[in-house]
Amino acid sequence: MGQLKDITNQVTTDTQTNSSAYVPPLQLTHGQPPPIAANGGLSYMSFDQNGDAGTTAATQAALAQIASGEGQAVIDMIENAPPGPIQTRWGIGFRRYAECLEYIQANKISAPQGGLALPLRYTVYEQPSYSVVSSNALWHDPQRKTEAMALRKDERDNVRRCLYFPQVLRDARRIEEYYPGLKPTSPECMDKLGVALAHCESRCQNFYDSAEVERVFYPEIEKLLLEFFPDATDALVYNHDVFDKEYDGDRTEDQDNKNPGVNANYANLVHNDLNDNSGRVRCRELLTRNLRNFGREQHYTPEQADAKMSRRFMSINLAKPIQTVHQNPFVLCAWPSFADQPYITNYRVYDDRVGETTRFTYRPEHEWYWFPQQQPTEVSMLKCYDSITDGSVSRWSFHTASIDPSAPEDAPCRKNVVVRSYVFF
Repeated sequence: MGQLKDITNQVTTDTQTNSSAYVPPLQLTHGQPPPIAANGGLSYMSFDQNGDAGTTAATQAALAQIASGEGQAVIDMIENAPPGPIQTRWGIGFRRYAECLEYIQANKISAPQGGLALPLRYTVYEQPSYSVVSSNALWHDPQRKTEAMALRKDERDNVRRCLYFPQVLRDARRIEEYYPGLKPTSPECMDKLGVALAHCESRCQNFYDSAEVERVFYPEIEKLLLEFFPDATDALVYNHDVFDKEYDGDRTEDQDNKNPGVNANYANLVHNDLNDNSGRVRCRELLTRNLRNFGREQHYTPEQADAKMSRRFMSINLAKPIQTVHQNPFVLCAWPSFADQPYITNYRVYDDRVGETTRFTYRPEHEWYWFPQQQPTEVSMLKCYDSITDGSVSRWSFHTASIDPSAPEDAPCRKNVVVRSYVFF
């Protein structure tokens, strides 16, 4: 750890001397092992070259990792294994959802009242991964066609490096049965578990109209957050996504006009949206640069942003159904059950930044929650980042979409809006 601190100090000093890139301090949670990440966990901002925010270094690292063949070796292990369950170091995994569900049923794996036993998909690749986003100029450069092909194949292959594992969901409305005195609608629940439930009766009439969502729904959620966290001083909703597999209108994403489009796919992989680095980077770039900020414009100087971020702040995702959820529910994992587990960093490479999300390997003791038949007035809340690192509160939750095996075959897919926010104290 001492060597890592020396590296952090040196790279941070060099970067501050030679570029204007913001390099977040590496802030590990007390009691949690270092992440499985590139550069010892340091942000790629540390490798800024002429203002590229480390994107060149990240792309080179992605190509080098592909060339190493480690990722392909994991795929070969999975695909060359005999038919049936695959014994992994974490437990028995399955290539297909149906195989895992059959195992659950055959072994009579049951859930408590309001719960559900079902397959969830986890990565089995304990190496950092890379995703070059669709807006990156690399995809449109004819001289980089070979690189683009390799990167696109590797992105598709991420799915082939995953397996389904049996898990049990608990009804999040019954959290107080598992933690006496802890109400799911309380900030104490968010502090302890990283998940919570809020109530919202929105005046937004059309969640497919991004301008109306920004104008009506964003302020409603900011008000909700300030009421939910009475010690908070400010809340900022900065973007949103709409999920509807059955939507037959225009799905086109238009970032320039703050339109996220409509997602046809659900994130069916255990993950979290932020980590130790990106929780701070994303916050600061919103405050000082309004980078991809769909919400209220911010006008902080770097010094003012640093002062604001010197106090506690959190990133919260909130998911509100457009109609009652019958299939493809959104499920959340509680912090205590993985607080001592290292995360695996996934790097999202833009032209002007390298975002960091996280993935996790399976543990049978992961404590999963869902809201069966979640209603349009019920907003599920999950923590993506907390600046408190001493272990006294949850740092984040992780989550995934899932397939409810108990739903009727003709059950409509989930239609919901997910907003992303920061809350400041």
